[in-house]
Amino acid sequence: MKEDERQTRSYLMRLFERHGFNPRSDLGQNFLIDLNIIEYVVEQGHIKPTDIVLEVGTGTGGMTTFMAQKARHVISVEYDRNMHTLASEATQKYDNITLLNCDALKNKNRLNPIVLEEIDQQLKANPGSHLKLVANLPYNVATPIISNLVASDLPWNRMVVTIQYELGLKMSCKPATSNYGALSVWLQSQCFVKLLKKVGPTVFWPRPKVDSAIVQLTPNPPLKQKIEDRVFFQDFLRRVFQHRRKLMRSTLVGMYSKQLSKAEVDALLEAHGYEREKTRAEELTVPEMIELANAFQEQITRNANI
Repeated sequence: MKEDERQTRSYLMRLFERHGFNPRSDLGQNFLIDLNIIEYVVEQGHIKPTDIVLEVGTGTGGMTTFMAQKARHVISVEYDRNMHTLASEATQKYDNITLLNCDALKNKNRLNPIVLEEIDQQLKANPGSHLKLVANLPYNVATPIISNLVASDLPWNRMVVTIQYELGLKMSCKPATSNYGALSVWLQSQCFVKLLKKVGPTVFWPRPKVDSAIVQLTPNPPLKQKIEDRVFFQDFLRRVFQHRRKLMRSTLVGMYSKQLSKAEVDALLEAHGYEREKTRAEELTVPEMIELANAFQEQITRNANI
């Protein structure tokens, strides 16, 4: 990282004071000021000269310029107009950065079409390139950004993000643990999820009240291909984990009361070796959850065609 782009705490405080800005806690604005952590995040991104890098949460553009020195192109999305102005100044000498001043999300279930269009344009302009998400994600949008990118058909091959530590645990945890839930299964059904490093509040300005984590996600195509219908599977997970401690049998009976009889639910569970009076969603492994969701989707489809 070049000397004039090292955005330390003192540098940022002077910058904000000069422009009359203050970090916005409502937008989760906590800027990385530890240069070692910034470099670590970018290094773990394994950014190549052919890569298109997506960054959500440009901030003042410090990490953006660092990545632009390595990537084919960086698409950086910033919601706050003030931050977009500062980032525009910091990145003006780079011709391989596109700054978007918009919300990265259209809604909690979909990325913003403006962002998707820019990604599509850059991928088409650079045949053979891959998409990577490398970002210090604002806490309040981290889950939908990651989840929706996984749900998309975009050719991403790596994500390295800083997120809230508790969220990192949810993403990477194993069955029968307190953090295991719909998000864990959704991501692990399609990705290898690895918690790379836990970082404390002191590496940010302003300091958040919680610890953070640097998390890496890479695709797992063989497991993903076992999911018959990803839309059904995502809905299945969301609903079956709404009452994670409840017996799966009663949850599933309620979920599909209009599509399946109680006898059909019992038959599906028993066919896959689950005891209806003992099994809870939190106990099933990711492959087991895929297999069970596929079975329910198949039975529901069969009934609909009768």
